Amino acid sequence: MALQGGPLAEHSHRMIKAKSVPNFLLRLEINRPKEAYAGMSSSSLSPVILFLSACVPKYPNFFVQFHMIIKTEISFWRTGAKFCGSEMAKREGEAVCVTGGSGYIGSWLVRLLLERGYTVHATVKDLKDEKETKHLEDFEGAKSCLVLFQMDLLNYDSIVTAIAGTTGVFHLASPCIVDEVRDPENELLAPAIKGTINVLTAAKELGVRRVVVTSSISAIVPSPNWPADVVKNEECWTDEEYCKQKGVWYPLSKTLAEKAAWEFAKEKKLDIVVVNPGTVMGPVIPPTLNASMLMILRLLQGCTDVYENFFMGSVHVKDVALAHILVYENKSATGRHLCVEAISHYGDFAAKVAELFPEYKIPRLPKDTQPGLLRAKDASKKLIDLGLEFIPMEQIIRDAVQSLKSKGFIS
Repeated sequence: MALQGGPLAEHSHRMIKAKSVPNFLLRLEINRPKEAYAGMSSSSLSPVILFLSACVPKYPNFFVQFHMIIKTEISFWRTGAKFCGSEMAKREGEAVCVTGGSGYIGSWLVRLLLERGYTVHATVKDLKDEKETKHLEDFEGAKSCLVLFQMDLLNYDSIVTAIAGTTGVFHLASPCIVDEVRDPENELLAPAIKGTINVLTAAKELGVRRVVVTSSISAIVPSPNWPADVVKNEECWTDEEYCKQKGVWYPLSKTLAEKAAWEFAKEKKLDIVVVNPGTVMGPVIPPTLNASMLMILRLLQGCTDVYENFFMGSVHVKDVALAHILVYENKSATGRHLCVEAISHYGDFAAKVAELFPEYKIPRLPKDTQPGLLRAKDASKKLIDLGLEFIPMEQIIRDAVQSLKSKGFIS
């Protein structure tokens, strides 16, 4: 297939099919120095091209052209941009995919991955929605190392397109609703469970080496039948029947999705590792608030809900993103990883907010708001052993409130 028009059309090309990216056709042109193309406008570089000079070490002084033929829009940069492979050429698994990349945790994860030199495929629901894309495109390194893909968890082809060409996947995309759910099957269960299986199936098909699945403490609690004298840990699972009886659908969706992931991994021999974050708070990058930041906003506004079936402890959003990277990069990391700064009750959290911000009318809540939950400081021992130093609750609250103020959600 010849290139049509533009300054590259006159030159010969040889086309290869890359084993690591079976859905991509890669064209290499090695007969001109890359400097010859510097300064050209994007319109002059036809067709759409992604330049990665570090990908062919055998020809370090030559221009390398990757022409990706895929089903969706093609993102591109011209040669004047910083090459994302230059600093991390020796890192294995350099290209990774983050599903739900525009979300609260996803945005932080994309940011930290870019800072570490990764090339990131980040998925969003709508490429035309600036509320999903602009904050990601503003990250340092995004112009050269970030590719955005429009993805639907129930559309398998869109998932394949986003994952193709990567060696690692962070699967964060999943609906999060802690309020009343009118249609649990379509709002929560199907996207969470079938979406997870679709992502894992694509990862297996495309030869991904490791998948980090973002689960939740909601796959650990509520668990009323757990022994009363034992601190809850990664061995504890949410009681599915309890969730169905009480109509708490979010914990059920996270539990069923995680169990389906483990079953798939065992059957298909796919390397997965799981992070189970608590109530995630801290600085907000996207323009909209997620469910956990809405909890503290409502508390500041006087809400008396104690989130009996949803709270097990708080965690800073940056720590959650770091936890994902830690379990991805440390091949010794296996299984589930509880991710909270401490196991605590929502009553503890509300009391600390009231102490730090007395100017707000924080309601006085009972101390023990989660029946049977034993408090523990070092509950996230697996992540601590990997080197993660958790930000304490006080700083989590300060950062969260400051972010709400700076974003104009509170005065």
